[in-house]
Amino acid sequence: MTEPLLSIRNLTVEYQTADPVQAVRDVSIDIAPGEIFGLAGESGCGKSTLAYAVTRLLEPPAAITGGSIGFRRPDGSSVDVLGLDGRELRAFRWQEISMVFQGAMNALNPVRTVRSQIADIFIDHDAGMSRAQRTRRAAELLKTVGIDPRRLSSYPHELSGGMRQRVMIAMALALRPRLIVMDEPTTALDVVVQRNIIEEINRLRAEFCFAVLFITHDLGLLLEISDRVGVMLAGSLVEQGTPRRLQDAPQHDYTRHLLRSFPSLRGDVPSTGTRYVTIQDGARA
Repeated sequence: MTEPLLSIRNLTVEYQTADPVQAVRDVSIDIAPGEIFGLAGESGCGKSTLAYAVTRLLEPPAAITGGSIGFRRPDGSSVDVLGLDGRELRAFRWQEISMVFQGAMNALNPVRTVRSQIADIFIDHDAGMSRAQRTRRAAELLKTVGIDPRRLSSYPHELSGGMRQRVMIAMALALRPRLIVMDEPTTALDVVVQRNIIEEINRLRAEFCFAVLFITHDLGLLLEISDRVGVMLAGSLVEQGTPRRLQDAPQHDYTRHLLRSFPSLRGDVPSTGTRYVTIQDGARA
């Protein structure tokens, strides 16, 4: 593996309530430039908490109580992500790391147009841009993710679920970051739209050379699209490796259970008189 772009070491995140809970326990992950690192696990295992820790978006009562997060700049210098604050943190969050949030309908402001929400990024990070330049750049971003620029005047409720998710991806790409954290980007989308979103992510990654931390409960999807996969359970990273290694030689019982949960495309046809179509060696029978 080349020098990591993102290096997470022994990260621990605790929800400091009356009965404190460690949502992330001693997690270490390296992500290389241009790599897709998939993070799988059941709901509540700490995946999203880890994502919010990496992007410094955690809010009380959540607190990072241990570990470090390092990010390598193009010149080879390393940034202590946990040491950033104020203006440095705001610049870093969009210029180096951006995020596609879970649930695009909730992540987008329902009473503002797509144009104004994309423009906010440039207003905050490039105050010298004129209004016309911001609109032109927003149109380019929509075209990049396959949306007609005329949709800039639309409100989120006027877009389909897939289009809203593409808008979120466009916003994440606005400042050409080197790492994009995607938290369940295909949740609540039908399988056809999911496939289109995944193909779009792969196309954009090839074009812009960014790395991806892809978070989902769908291990099967990660085995298909990721360069490496990590499996989380109860806040801990219990296993990580290449998709082939995890499939051929899983080391943890939880990983084996996840792999066995995939429904088979083969099997006995029920004796109900109903005719079923089965798949045999890639051909229809």
